[in-house]
Amino acid sequence: MKKIVVTLFLFLGSCMAIEVGTIPEAVSIEGNNGGKIDGAAWHSSMLKGKIHTVFYVDPDKRDLNNPLADALKAKNFDRAKVNSVAIINLAATWLPNVFIEAKLKEKQKKFPHTIYVKDKKKVLVKQWGLADDNSDILIFDQKGRLIYKKFGQVSDEEIQEVIALIEQNL
Repeated sequence: MKKIVVTLFLFLGSCMAIEVGTIPEAVSIEGNNGGKIDGAAWHSSMLKGKIHTVFYVDPDKRDLNNPLADALKAKNFDRAKVNSVAIINLAATWLPNVFIEAKLKEKQKKFPHTIYVKDKKKVLVKQWGLADDNSDILIFDQKGRLIYKKFGQVSDEEIQEVIALIEQNL
């Protein structure tokens, strides 16, 4: 019986997981769940109209995919066509929110066009099946369809693939 229950939970979790080639279910992060740095709500519908690279990050792994962020910045893509969103999984760390807020302000200076979002209750872990306690990369096309996902560190080879994928979808 225990095996059946575990299998059922794994199956249900995989059904909810975000999949390449699909537009994920609509989700909002607002109020007690978090939101943008300025306090406004963040909605997944904001991932339309441009190619968006989403960094969903546990603050303890904040530097894991910096090489990808730096490579994207160096490409200097047209901001009218390409943008990035950094969603910080605040519930995945023991670090105090005050410390994280200070770090986000530093990052905002380095990446001024990036939209920063606080996820205080693991909303995207629960609703999209993202990896918890990790650094996840999601890329969406102009229609909001997921065209790339990686949970964990992106290799140098994968960075080149990501850049090529963005260029192909412009």
